[in-house]
Amino acid sequence: MEKTAKLLKKPIAATLIAIFFGFLVSAVILGMAGYNPFSAFGALLNGIFGRPKYISNVIIKSTPLILTGVSVSFAYKMGLFNIGAEGQYIVGAIAANIVGIVCDFHPLLQIPLVLLAGVLAGAIYGGIAGWLKARFSINEVITGIMLNWIALYLSNFVCKMEAFHKPDTDGTYRINESGFISFFTNWKTTEAAGEFMKRHPALGDILRTDVNAGILIALALTLVISFILFKTTKGYELRAVGLNKAAAEFAGINVKRNMIQTMVIAGALAGIAAAISISGNNPHNITQLSAFESYGLNGLSVAFIAGGSPIGCIFSGLLFGGLLYGGQSVQYFTGAPSEIIDIMIGIIIFLIALKDIIRVFAEKLTK
Repeated sequence: MEKTAKLLKKPIAATLIAIFFGFLVSAVILGMAGYNPFSAFGALLNGIFGRPKYISNVIIKSTPLILTGVSVSFAYKMGLFNIGAEGQYIVGAIAANIVGIVCDFHPLLQIPLVLLAGVLAGAIYGGIAGWLKARFSINEVITGIMLNWIALYLSNFVCKMEAFHKPDTDGTYRINESGFISFFTNWKTTEAAGEFMKRHPALGDILRTDVNAGILIALALTLVISFILFKTTKGYELRAVGLNKAAAEFAGINVKRNMIQTMVIAGALAGIAAAISISGNNPHNITQLSAFESYGLNGLSVAFIAGGSPIGCIFSGLLFGGLLYGGQSVQYFTGAPSEIIDIMIGIIIFLIALKDIIRVFAEKLTK
């Protein structure tokens, strides 16, 4: 009993239990609606792992989610709720797109420029919310929501600008190829590539996707953020402020400055997530939005499932991306509505929010 209680007290236990019950409740709902849950989940798993290209697409789908999740987690450690990650993502995409269209240098210069544009735009946008919080004590949730909508309409405005609008489309021109971070972009169109893909079908399956360096950048940045938070003085200050602002201020920590710095870094992470999407994924441009793409908003869920851990965001981001991508197969092969995936994710998040119940249950086991 004591060993079981110790396992249940671990944060990962609550997450795994929530995921299990998320699938269980979804199975019940599917059964009540007249669908075979085993067929539905089989289609889901097949849509994630059935072919090499599915796995590649899940990773591509997960990359921006990992980074927006880390963005939200980083701010959360400071006690800030970065609901504005969606707007930071959008302005990052706008900036990366504009720089990618206007500039056309050697890839060694062009790629860093495009990524840096996304970083700076997201950082400035996040910094606005941080400054308003620090200077005027305006709740970052309110400013974040308003800034999200401003970013959406700004994106649509840029899409309609004559300098960037591509005729007969609802989007902009794509960025110059020198800004692509996709692997083997030009080579894949050659006859030699076609022969190679025929001889190596598994690799060929992967190469036909938008496989790019984005996941490597995301993993590297996640490790850097984790190191900053847990292995540096600055990280200690941020976490101290998040735990108790009054005590941190009494100890001589500049709370307001740390608020602004935190939101700048959080915004930069969301911005580079967008820049990676623009540089790495077709169609390499932005289009008019009628609603949020939800990369930033889904980052909230990714961070929540990860328990606010940057490293945990890698796994929760892959889980989230897998459910979103594989969920398309559920509807295609079984006829079950794809909304069942949204229900499953919602249940998982709801149950994680009730993790204290699991801890109470674990404590009772030890008595």
